[in-house]
Amino acid sequence: MMEEIVFVTHNKGKAKSAERYFDNIKFSTYDFELDEPRSDDIKEIATAKVTQAYEIIKKPCIALDSGFFIDELKGFPRAFVNFALDTIGIEGILKLMQGKENRKCRFEECLAYHDGKEIHYFYGKHPGNLANKISGKNREEKWSDLWYIFKPEHFEKTLAEMDDKEREERRKIDGSVEALKVFAEWYKENSKGDVK
Repeated sequence: MMEEIVFVTHNKGKAKSAERYFDNIKFSTYDFELDEPRSDDIKEIATAKVTQAYEIIKKPCIALDSGFFIDELKGFPRAFVNFALDTIGIEGILKLMQGKENRKCRFEECLAYHDGKEIHYFYGKHPGNLANKISGKNREEKWSDLWYIFKPEHFEKTLAEMDDKEREERRKIDGSVEALKVFAEWYKENSKGDVK
């Protein structure tokens, strides 16, 4: 029988991307509104989501929260990415960075897995630089408008300018660590589930 893990997300694309790391595990999505703490700590937010979801569905589940950190802006917008995008947008972020030479930034992720007994944590990071202007196509797999202004480390293209092959290639070059992949490797070692 195929194992199932519930992914606490509104985004069905995220569940699909999780499945590529696993054999014989199905990810279903749980997209009810949950109380999210007003915090810039991605671990605290992931913990709150996975704890609430487990209390309701009583099945193993994961929640993934991420933040975007711009060095020159003391880490802004951190975990408040949606708020920043809803208010000032990517145009506003670029305006804040006008004339700044240090354009280093990064995505950070925290994946929380609740197995029914305890919560396990897995972390990811994606280093890069802010572009000077908005660039790229509206791609189906885009999960944030930040794709238009985020250039992975060692690349001169934004994520939105890269095709699937280029984005896959950059994972080998730019020092990215995907929380989902780290979780998959741990899960393979620590459960009876089959992982690719």
